[in-house]
Amino acid sequence: MENKQYKTPFTVETPDVIKIDLLDPIEYAYRSKRSIDIRIEHPEYTSVCPMTGLPDNGCIIIDYRPDNFIVELKSLKYYLMQYRNVGMFYEHVINKILDDLVEVLQPLTMKVTGKFTPRGGISSLATAEYVKN
Repeated sequence: MENKQYKTPFTVETPDVIKIDLLDPIEYAYRSKRSIDIRIEHPEYTSVCPMTGLPDNGCIIIDYRPDNFIVELKSLKYYLMQYRNVGMFYEHVINKILDDLVEVLQPLTMKVTGKFTPRGGISSLATAEYVKN
């Protein structure tokens, strides 16, 4: 049986279309008083498979302990919506989101988890973590 390369009838964007400057950091006003742990869940994440162009769906979970900044939620939503037509593997998605958020927010710790909808009977859960030195 011959291995075929699939030609997608859809436009699949590359990760370089994702703009980090959409993320809006807000000063964490209680920094000198206490630490806080934040969890953000985005259950409507979508991107596309870089091989087939078919949609990938899942829930992105962001857990972090801020230092000086927290993320403005609407800006995070707009940032994540950019992935809609981007072709990336799950593992790369999680690492890209983590790297971008760490660059903008400079948190003490951060963990990004992607819980992706099953495809072909296989579900995927990918996690990437950052700890400030």
